[in-house]
Amino acid sequence: MDLSLENKKIELIQWLSTLNDTSLIDKLMKLREKEKNDWWNEISASEKESIEKGIQDADNGNLTSHSNVKEIYEKWL
Repeated sequence: MDLSLENKKIELIQWLSTLNDTSLIDKLMKLREKEKNDWWNEISASEKESIEKGIQDADNGNLTSHSNVKEIYEKWL
């Protein structure tokens, strides 16, 4: 693991251990809980269907390269 990342984690732990602001701690807990939630459960059924269709297309080799798409839509970019 990156040493600077380890240092950042330690710095955050030290800072958090001295924190007395309950509202900030509550916000951090909510952020932590939100990070645990799977975004898949947060999106609509139509979004899930669209993603699944895209994965199925990719699995079946129905792909278009980025350069081809850029070429097609170049007049709008």
